[in-house]
Amino acid sequence: MKIHFIAIGGSAMHNLALALEQKGYTVTGSDDVIFEPSKSRLAAKELLPDEFGWFPEKITADLDAVILGMHAKPDNAELLKAQKLDVKIYSYPEFLYEQSKNKTRVVIGGSHGKTTITSMILHVLNYHDRDVDYMVGAQLEGFDNMVHLTETNDFIVLEGDEYLSSPIDRRPKFHLYRPNIALLSGIAWDHINVFPTFENYVAQFRIFVDSIVNGGSITYNEEDPEVTKVVEASENSIRKLPYRTPEYSVVDGQTLLDTPEGPMPIAVFGEHNLNNLAGAKWVCQNMGVDEEGFYEAIASFKGAAKRLEKIAESSSCIVYKDFAHAPSKVAATTKAVKEQYPDRKLIACLELHTYSSFNPEFLKGYKGTLNAADMAAVFYLPESVAIKNLAPVSPGQISEAFKRNDLKIFTDATTFKDFVFGQGFDDSVLLLMSSGNYGGLDLAELRRNVED
Repeated sequence: MKIHFIAIGGSAMHNLALALEQKGYTVTGSDDVIFEPSKSRLAAKELLPDEFGWFPEKITADLDAVILGMHAKPDNAELLKAQKLDVKIYSYPEFLYEQSKNKTRVVIGGSHGKTTITSMILHVLNYHDRDVDYMVGAQLEGFDNMVHLTETNDFIVLEGDEYLSSPIDRRPKFHLYRPNIALLSGIAWDHINVFPTFENYVAQFRIFVDSIVNGGSITYNEEDPEVTKVVEASENSIRKLPYRTPEYSVVDGQTLLDTPEGPMPIAVFGEHNLNNLAGAKWVCQNMGVDEEGFYEAIASFKGAAKRLEKIAESSSCIVYKDFAHAPSKVAATTKAVKEQYPDRKLIACLELHTYSSFNPEFLKGYKGTLNAADMAAVFYLPESVAIKNLAPVSPGQISEAFKRNDLKIFTDATTFKDFVFGQGFDDSVLLLMSSGNYGGLDLAELRRNVED
């Protein structure tokens, strides 16, 4: 097959391009800008466009399909040419469904935890040499790509994102997968620029549950009241399998999971990660891995990239970075680190970066989220707010939202860097949380500062 990617440089798109090249397809693509690591990874397989920009002449009638990325605009010149020639146009999730119509589709959905749960499932299956197709939102240890597609595997495991499918398809991605086996980890209002009310956001998860094929199953976090409400209200003919956080303990900085064979040390920590683990266990059992096999494999799981990832350690300090940005995840991550290191000073730094986090109504959700930290800081760039065409957000609004009198607020990248590098790091844990890059903070330099 001949496939052309419009906006090939995105994290998800370039991984799909690599997967199709590996499958033997002829792949081409365009983009107006491509950053690392996408650029080098595409170049290594000779898939990097010769020049950046949009070139309608690349769209020819002999193409089997065009895959359209979210980075493109509805008036993209290549898209318009494809429409004119009546070339089949797929969104990213549409194409994944086409590739998996004859497979058992396992879809992991939820406002938070879906990357970690998907990663846990893939780690367990890989440990037991069970080859499956997959799409996951982070680079995993032991896996070359974030997407893997074959003609032969029976299962495909998909991370079910609720964001939009493409510039011309406004449906959430996870509405298109039609799972046989599904999981729903939690519902906490996000993507406020697309779903302006909480009710509208929750409705997307109702559609997801109702999209599960008849006779399929939904494994769901019964500790989340919204999830329970959505699943129990569904009249879809599916099995409903609840899960909850298992018992565990923390001894001398080591998390021990209670199992039928006794306490078992695991590499991940925090109540939210243990909750994720419980969901992953049920899905793996539905895929044929028994409980004993799951525990054997999960003991060596170290986490997904950017999810509570340890980036530096010395005898007196440990530094973690985490993708947390929504209020529920910020609170859970901060609490988890403090629980793991109760006798150390926890310095928690959060960068506000997304559309949602600058919305005055959404900001109220951050109340108390950093309270588990001994020292807390919030960093944001007013320029980022302006670029998103949002109303200005003042430090006073931030302070009022978090309801913490000693909260430190930074609106300048240099000042924030000086604060971070100025910490003594004696008997402490530094936690950096963001879906951005902390104003260009040099994490390699920070690592050297801590470990020297």
